[in-house]
Amino acid sequence: MGRGIKMRWLVGLAAFAACGTGSAQPPAAPAFNLPKAGAPLTLRASGRQQLRVVLVADGLTAPWDLVFIPGTSDMLVTESNGKLRMIQGGKVLPDPVWTPPSPTGNDILHGVVVHPDFATNKLVYVTYLKGDDQRQTLGMSRGRLDGTKLVDVKEIFVADAWENARPAFTGRMEFGPDKTLYVSVGDRDRLCCGPQDDNSIRIRAQSLDNDVGKILRLKDDGTIPADNPFVGRAGAKPEIFTYGHRNSYGLRFHPVTGELWQMEIGPNGGDEVNILKPGANYGWPLVSLGRNYSGTLVSDQAFHRDGMEDPVIFWTPQISPAAMAFYTGDKFPQWQNSLIIGALSGQHVERMPFNDKGQPLRREEFLSELGVRFRDVEIGADGYIYFSTEVRYGSGQPDGAVIRLEPAGDPQPAPTRNRSN
Repeated sequence: MGRGIKMRWLVGLAAFAACGTGSAQPPAAPAFNLPKAGAPLTLRASGRQQLRVVLVADGLTAPWDLVFIPGTSDMLVTESNGKLRMIQGGKVLPDPVWTPPSPTGNDILHGVVVHPDFATNKLVYVTYLKGDDQRQTLGMSRGRLDGTKLVDVKEIFVADAWENARPAFTGRMEFGPDKTLYVSVGDRDRLCCGPQDDNSIRIRAQSLDNDVGKILRLKDDGTIPADNPFVGRAGAKPEIFTYGHRNSYGLRFHPVTGELWQMEIGPNGGDEVNILKPGANYGWPLVSLGRNYSGTLVSDQAFHRDGMEDPVIFWTPQISPAAMAFYTGDKFPQWQNSLIIGALSGQHVERMPFNDKGQPLRREEFLSELGVRFRDVEIGADGYIYFSTEVRYGSGQPDGAVIRLEPAGDPQPAPTRNRSN
């Protein structure tokens, strides 16, 4: 049973985003204004906190995902045109760490994570577009990081989400506390953007006989955990954890409750954040607050259907949220456990603190002055916040960068108010 309309919160405004990828540009984008090497930017306050933006590395082509190499300040970054890169000492190494066995193009390589036991096994996981010019799906490989190269790479899982569609395969990954791996698969919809809307592909997100529009749960070798919710159910894929999703670009475990939070880009409106429950249905495309790109409603029951879970946060119009992390560092003590979200078409970052009931108190919007699209966010071991950014989607140009967000001085005290007698 869903949680009902009362559990939804409207938290944002943004511009149009084509086909759920955040590929369209906002109508009035600010000027490109990333910091230069050695010259950080100090920007307006978020709440009462002044912010400093530092360039970590630039010259990347459409950076999609980033992860720190444990025990170091080095990073692995996926370029969506098909190269896994390493950043060492503020420099992008010239030779790629690995390239996937995928078609060529601008949207090939997506997710990268490291194994929870990386210190002993050096394992790295990547997701990518698999197939040919006729049919594609999401593939996952695992390899061992040996210096600056990924070696002994083996494909360990291929999603049953085949379609003649390069977009909408997503591929975010997150390891759980039990060392199982959660993976997002998009709705694979190539019919979303025409004048005559067609529901025949995305409705597969409601069927358990495929991986379209699902969150999957796997063992670290790509096999299926015996306690997955649909194991042993006739006609259901045993790798499915939850279903009824559009294009999931965020997976994070809550640092206090341990719940798995998921974020997805809606169509023309209806971006959302969900708390995932094993075996639950999250509605797409039978429930959505967005509209189809033809202008029609996605669903005649936009707010709620019995038996389907409602989001805990949604945006309409949308911001195309693609980056999500809970802040758990020590550099922004007033931000502890806040949700940090980066937007593509919205071209800004949002912070959401919560009350003791888990409800968002407000949203603070910042970094719109940079004029970039935010693809991923990670909280460093140093307590700072790191983002992968790009200027224009699909440009094929090295206009991507990794930046670091730091506090600029102490938070200012709240203003006092004189009260008359």
